[in-house]
Amino acid sequence: MEVVQYGKQQIEFELIRCARRTMEIAVLPDSSVVVKAPNATELAEIQKRVKKRARWIVQQINWFKQFSPVTPPRRFVGGETHLYLGRQYRLKLFEGDADQVKLIRGFFEVTSDKALTSTSVQAMLNNWYRAKAEQKYHERLEVCWPAFDRLNLPKPNLSIRSMKTRWGSLSKGGTLTLNISLIRAPVECIDYVITHELCHLVHHDHSPRFYQLLEKVMPEWERRKHRLELALI
Repeated sequence: MEVVQYGKQQIEFELIRCARRTMEIAVLPDSSVVVKAPNATELAEIQKRVKKRARWIVQQINWFKQFSPVTPPRRFVGGETHLYLGRQYRLKLFEGDADQVKLIRGFFEVTSDKALTSTSVQAMLNNWYRAKAEQKYHERLEVCWPAFDRLNLPKPNLSIRSMKTRWGSLSKGGTLTLNISLIRAPVECIDYVITHELCHLVHHDHSPRFYQLLEKVMPEWERRKHRLELALI
């Protein structure tokens, strides 16, 4: 963890060095700060850039803090609520003939022919989320793609995996990767992340031209972004 001083306040940030050309500074919903920098960038230059953005970083941290306390860690027990597409569903646990998860009348009904533990319930829910993500993400990509198809761009392949600090990414090889946890967010937020990443097919950084394109394709992107940040706190 690195630290810079901003007045009387210290800003701690996680530094991730990777093969990229530009530096990215992000404040996550838990108020943590993550800086992704090109491998060759000197630490002094990174700290200088963080100090330059310090006022914005503090504003973002304070914005997220107003929504504390955050959702407590999930224990995967009966009666607990879990998100799917922006809505809360309560867990019901049952003994049955086979392992299955069903979404019925506002409840996650988890059934198993073995004794259910928090670990097994978590594993079953994660498998259910992954299956739903595979279906929903492909569906939403098809919805978002026409705006970019008109630009004669190659359609990216879709990949789904767990990511700690990002909702999505677009590789140089043309793979759109979406965070499996995004399936917990409202559909309009999923569309925002997909559209954001598709804009990188044209502009590979977060330059003014990138945001001009994002604004053109999705004029209300900021509202969707804020809803995403609030939905999964």
